[in-house]
Amino acid sequence: MSSTDLLIRPNTLSKKKSKTLKKGTYFIQTWGCQMNVEDSEQIALYLEQIGFKPTDNLSEAHLTILNTCSVRKKPEDKAFSMLGELAIRKRRHPDLIIGVCGCMAQIRCNEIRKRAPHVDFVIGTAQINKIGQTVENVLEERSFFSEINLPERKGAIVSDIPERQVERNAKLKSFVPIQYGCDKFCTYCIVPETRGRERSRPTVDIIDEVKKLAEYGTKEITLLGQTVNSYGKNLVEGRVPFSELLWKVAEVDGIERIRYMSPYPRDFKTDLIQTIRDCPKVMEHVHMPIQSGDNDVLKAMKRLYTVESFKDIIQELRETIPNITITTDIIVGFPGETEEQFQNTMNVVRDIEFDGSYMFKYSIREGTKAADMEQVEKSVKEDRLARLIQLQNEITLKRNLPEVGNIDEVLVEGVSAKNDKTYQGYTRGFKMVHFDAGRDLTGELVKVKLENANVWGFKAYLL
Repeated sequence: MSSTDLLIRPNTLSKKKSKTLKKGTYFIQTWGCQMNVEDSEQIALYLEQIGFKPTDNLSEAHLTILNTCSVRKKPEDKAFSMLGELAIRKRRHPDLIIGVCGCMAQIRCNEIRKRAPHVDFVIGTAQINKIGQTVENVLEERSFFSEINLPERKGAIVSDIPERQVERNAKLKSFVPIQYGCDKFCTYCIVPETRGRERSRPTVDIIDEVKKLAEYGTKEITLLGQTVNSYGKNLVEGRVPFSELLWKVAEVDGIERIRYMSPYPRDFKTDLIQTIRDCPKVMEHVHMPIQSGDNDVLKAMKRLYTVESFKDIIQELRETIPNITITTDIIVGFPGETEEQFQNTMNVVRDIEFDGSYMFKYSIREGTKAADMEQVEKSVKEDRLARLIQLQNEITLKRNLPEVGNIDEVLVEGVSAKNDKTYQGYTRGFKMVHFDAGRDLTGELVKVKLENANVWGFKAYLL
C-alpha cells in the first residue's frame, strides 16, 4: 500500500460494514519518560488488535499518533511543530488519521483542537485502552473524538485501574507500570494534573503480566511509578509494601533482573534497602531524585525531605550494599534559586558523589505553583547547568576508574550501533559496557572484565 493509497472513506459505508474497513499502517512518535515509552507499546498493541500494522516510515503511515510529554516545555514545542508538518501532509491526503495522546493531550486538549484542527482524536493518559474504539469511530464518522477523563480515587481504595494488553512480542527488557499518578504535588511538577492521583495496580495483575512477559522471553523487568516505592497503599487487597512486591516479582521463573524507577526519598525505608541486599534478582542500582542540594529550595519545591535525610538514606545504602550504584535527578534554576543555593547543590554533589545524574534547567509548567514564582534568568540557568554537568562528569569518571579490572555481569542487549562486532549491555549497577565477541550473545548473561573507564561506561573483554 503506497502513501497515496490511503484508507477507504468510511462515509460511503454503513457502521456495520465499517468494522471490516481496510486498515493501513501506523506510526507512533514518542516523547518523554519510560512511562510514555510503555504507553506507546500499549497503544501499538491496541492498534494491531484492530488490524493496523506498524511502519517506521512516517510518510507511509495511514495513522500517525503523537504520544506527548508535558514535564518540560521543549517536548510540547516539538509536538506542536510536528503537528504543523502533519497538517501539510493531511491536506495532500485527507484520509490520513492523526491522533495525540499522552500528558500534553491530557491537559491541553482544547488548545490542540484550536491550534491543530486537522487532529482527529485526543486521548489522555488514563484512556489508552479506548484507542482502538476511538480509531474505529474516526473511521466511521470522520469527526473529532476525545477521551481525557482521569479516574477518581474515592477514599483510600482504588478500583478503577486501566485495562492493559499483556500479549507481547518477544522482548529482552520490558517496562511494567505498577502505579499511576502522584500524590506529592511538587510545586514544579504537572504530573498530578496529567496522570491523576496515585493509584496502585493490584499485585496479582502485576505478577500475571510479569509471568506473561517471561513466557515471551523477557529477562529484565523495570517496575514503573511516579513514586514507585510508595506502591501498595490504596489496594482493595490491603497494603502491599514495595519491598514485598519485589520479592513476588523475583519468584517468577525466567525473570533474571529487576529494576525500578523512580523511588521517592521520604518513602525509602530500611526494608527496601534490605531487599536490594538480599534478593539476587534486584539490581544494585538506585535512581533517586534529589532535585536540589539546598533545603530552602527543597521546601519551595515541596519536596518532603531534607538534604540531611537524603544523605542518611545514601549512607545506609552504601553501608548495607557497598557496591551500590546511585544516580539522581537535579533541577537547576528553580524559581528564586540564588547562586549560594546553587553552590549548596554543587557541594552536595561533591559530597555524595553520584555515579551519574540527569540534570535539567527548570522549565515553567503553567498550572503549577512554581510558574507564578520569581523566575531565574535563562542565561543564569544555562550557566549553572553547564557547571553542574562538568562537575558530574568529573565525578562519574572518578567513580568508574577504580572499577577497571573488576569482573562484572552484563545482560547482552545486542550489537553496538557503531560496530557490528561489538556487543553492549548493562552491568547490575546500570553501567554501559562494550566488548568484542565472536558469536551472537544477545539475551545472555555473561561475565566480562572491565578494561577502560569512560564517562559513558566501560570497554571490556569477555571471559
